[in-house]
Amino acid sequence: MEQPKGVDWTVIILTCQYKDSVQVFQRELEVRQKREQIPAGTLLLAVEDPEKRVGSGGATLNALLVAAEHLSARAGFTGRDFPFDDCGRAFTCLPVENPEAPVEALVCNLDCLLDIITHRLGPGSPPGVWVCSTDMLLSVPANPGISWDSFRGARVIALPGSPAYAQNHGVYLTDPQGLVLDIYYQGTEAEIQRCVRPDGRVPLVSGVVFFSVETAERLLATHVSPPLDACTYLGLDSGARPVQLSLFFDILHCMAENVTREDFLVGRPPELGQGDADVAGYLQSARAQLWRELRDQPLTMAYVSNGSYSYMTSSASEFLLSLTLPGAPGAQIVHSQVEEQQLLATGSSVVSCLLEGPVRLGPGSVLQHCHLQGPIHIGAGCLVTGLDTAHSKALHGRELRDLVLQGHHMWLHGSPGHAFTLVGRLDSWERQGAGTYLNVPWSEFFKRTGVRAWDLWDPDTLPAEYCLPSARLFPVLHPSRELGPQDLLWMLDHQEDGGEALRAWRASWRLSWEQLQLCLDRAATLASRRDLFFRQALHKARHVLEARQDLSLRPLIWAAVREGCPGPLLATLDQVAAGAGDPGVAARALACVADVLGCMAEGRGGLRSGPAANPEWMQPFSYLECGDLAAGVEALAQERDKWLSRPALLVRAARHYEGAGQILIRQAVMSAQHFVSTEQVELPGPGQWVVAECPARVDFSGGWSDTPPLAYELGGAVLGLAVRVDGRRPIGARARRILEPELWLAVGPRQDEMTVKIVCRCLADLRDYCQPHAPGALLKAAFICAGIVHVHSELQLSEQLLRTFGGGFELHTWSELPHGSGLGTSSILAGTALAALQRAAGRVVGTEALIHAVLHLEQVLTTGGGWQDQVGGLMPGIKVGRSRAQLPLKVEVEEVTVPEGFVQKLNDHLLLVYTGKTRLARNLLQDVLRSWYARLPAVVQNAHSLVRQTEECAEGFRQGSLPLLGQCLTSYWEQKKLMAPGCEPLTVRRMMDVLAPHVHGQSLAGAGGGGFLYLLTKEPQQKEALEAVLAKTEGLGNYSIHLVEVDTQGLSLKLLGTEASTCCPFP
Repeated sequence: MEQPKGVDWTVIILTCQYKDSVQVFQRELEVRQKREQIPAGTLLLAVEDPEKRVGSGGATLNALLVAAEHLSARAGFTGRDFPFDDCGRAFTCLPVENPEAPVEALVCNLDCLLDIITHRLGPGSPPGVWVCSTDMLLSVPANPGISWDSFRGARVIALPGSPAYAQNHGVYLTDPQGLVLDIYYQGTEAEIQRCVRPDGRVPLVSGVVFFSVETAERLLATHVSPPLDACTYLGLDSGARPVQLSLFFDILHCMAENVTREDFLVGRPPELGQGDADVAGYLQSARAQLWRELRDQPLTMAYVSNGSYSYMTSSASEFLLSLTLPGAPGAQIVHSQVEEQQLLATGSSVVSCLLEGPVRLGPGSVLQHCHLQGPIHIGAGCLVTGLDTAHSKALHGRELRDLVLQGHHMWLHGSPGHAFTLVGRLDSWERQGAGTYLNVPWSEFFKRTGVRAWDLWDPDTLPAEYCLPSARLFPVLHPSRELGPQDLLWMLDHQEDGGEALRAWRASWRLSWEQLQLCLDRAATLASRRDLFFRQALHKARHVLEARQDLSLRPLIWAAVREGCPGPLLATLDQVAAGAGDPGVAARALACVADVLGCMAEGRGGLRSGPAANPEWMQPFSYLECGDLAAGVEALAQERDKWLSRPALLVRAARHYEGAGQILIRQAVMSAQHFVSTEQVELPGPGQWVVAECPARVDFSGGWSDTPPLAYELGGAVLGLAVRVDGRRPIGARARRILEPELWLAVGPRQDEMTVKIVCRCLADLRDYCQPHAPGALLKAAFICAGIVHVHSELQLSEQLLRTFGGGFELHTWSELPHGSGLGTSSILAGTALAALQRAAGRVVGTEALIHAVLHLEQVLTTGGGWQDQVGGLMPGIKVGRSRAQLPLKVEVEEVTVPEGFVQKLNDHLLLVYTGKTRLARNLLQDVLRSWYARLPAVVQNAHSLVRQTEECAEGFRQGSLPLLGQCLTSYWEQKKLMAPGCEPLTVRRMMDVLAPHVHGQSLAGAGGGGFLYLLTKEPQQKEALEAVLAKTEGLGNYSIHLVEVDTQGLSLKLLGTEASTCCPFP
């Protein structure tokens, strides 16, 4: 489904709490812009908060100032320390995959919030500034129904919550029109009850607000006025004392209708806490300034009743609950490769992981950013992140339960390092109340481990002040060895090692969680996550190809190219292709290489479809032709390395990889030879003509599913009709033996003056049989496929012909249909040529064998193509052709039985309209194969629909229902357009629109693009009536309408008398 147009951002700002995060987060924004999640023209800014404790309001004001210096006030995001992700709540990865995303990537909270603002909340809003906290998880429906009529001031977005949940959060009080009267934080029961809506829910402060241009300018103007100037870098650079403001309980609160100036000035935002009178006075001055600037600006609320809000607290239990689905039928596995999925419990979650061997995960547990090798048992209620294979051994033989184990990238005294933290799921991160560690009271922890309070806190710390954030628990450096998870996991058990683990822990330099935050290397953390994501992605690519899964690798390819690491993906694709025992797997892998090269060209360098016969690539091609797949793939890769320097070369290399794939497709389709057999009969005398004639074909459903590789990877089904056009069978061939040991070829209509005439006197004259546009190529290929001539034999042509047949052959082919008609002419022509030629050589070939022989011939000719044309024209009447998803490729045909008299009824209602446009389908086939090999979801779904509808169409014929068949035609044309975009010329669309009121259904024949349009009219015998309709329409060009009738004979073959002269009639 196409993503609706969202907000066209001018600037996006991500505010950063730590200075060392600015460049790291700036790059993350730019990566998202490369993935097309953010428009290309949007200015991206990561902005450091001017002081650690300026609050959400101060961070917003500073962000507005920075934006104004670049453009004008526009947008912002903010966040605080978070114990479960080193990069904060914004970059917390969620168990979410977007199958429609053009670029495969992990989905962070920031990505979800940006999508919500851009495509759900933002559309329709006037110019202004959206501000969104990243401290919460939001869910918003696709159309929240927000009206922006007569809007001015600021608007907050509220989501529903229970009154009980609101006791620890913010809530809005509004009037019936949505005007905000007050904002309560941790309000009293009476205050919360006043906010309850008719649905029994309360509107929660969700962290999202929109400022109109006027209000944003008013707010921005405060940056020059003390003490609000201290919220910005300008004020701090001038020596001003920092001031902490809350966006919602300072800036927005002053705009609430029921708030008085006196109450506002003495209030304190919840994020400030309690402080001295001097701080309160400083804040009161800041609030007075906000009151003067913003009081007259209205504040309204948009309540999204069917959305949801969840603040990301420091509770591990709540965090785990937000990342798992307890009622889900199985584990959530997102961007991860898991060897033994049956070991993952229902209600568990795995994100961006590689799990090798037996890794057991309990219910309610989450694994993120881990590469683990079993046997490992992680029980219920655990969060494990940031561990690599080197750390797996520490987990062997131990079951974790209700624990949070994290690996961290550090920067210690100028050197990179690695540290680990271990806490309990039930531990509190608050500084007040009874403290615990590893889910037990400190006293019990001390008793179990031998750790003492003075190991963790300064001696003057009171027991009441013992808290987890300040406890120096976590080793970061040992004097003699590397640290691992085992340096913390020993604390889970009573010691039986004589105190060795305790002594090693005490010998290590240890940091508290608070101290650890200042040493985190967020750039290394994000780089490590990206590296692991691509490592699992390479495993995924290999598995998808080798298991023949209908999953698209195109988003993964774009991810590798956009983030600058296509090399490992190309190497993996080479390995898959070289080691494949199935030509279909190898061909798809080569097509993926072509996709990588095409993506690397980034839309430059010319069209993807084009020639693929450069001499430099012939050596790799020759290996493939000889069946040496490994050598061919290696040679292709060596040649590829010479073509990576610029877009034009990349595109040409991509074409040659598609050409290599065509060789493998050709070899797969050649397996149809298994079903080609002939029977020897009396050899006709020299000069005796054998004439083969055929009807054309009309495809009613299923076209494209017969095209290799779809025909043997998906399995094809096509319903076709053999038809006479204006009462004639328009396609034919005739052959006879001649005394001269030569081949006389004639191509064209039956009238000799328009015929192309060729004489082949030596094998060199036949060498261009595989060049479809060479004169007489199809006829030359017919001689080779019929076994009459062996083009690679050491015997001369004349010697071959004399030894076997005592002379040569003359072969004429003709078609009375225009070139590019879409009625299957070339394949049917190949069938008539083979049939006539084989009979002239003293052999008879059955029609079903002939269908497979044409498949073989078209591969020899290198035109490719499917089997529906020859099935439609060689077999009589109405029938369904089918091929199974297997090799060798075999086509089976079933006659469709219709009610008595229905064929005549169909003849009366079926018409052909020549559109006047030659069908230019040269690149359509390559485009379709490219989309199929990429397994684009829409194309895969459409291909399955084509096969399924063929059976429904056959039922329509059995019922004799013209309206039902008309519906099939109409939907079939939509399926063709989805399969091959661009196959409907504008003039044809205009013609179809004019004809629509008069027909049950209509479709262009074959692949579309031009040629014949066929109609199923509502009334019988409508040729003259529709000619009158079209005559009144301007701009349709040189069209013509033709009668059509079902042919019940199919291929006819007859021997004529001997002509007196067999002298060469050709010049």
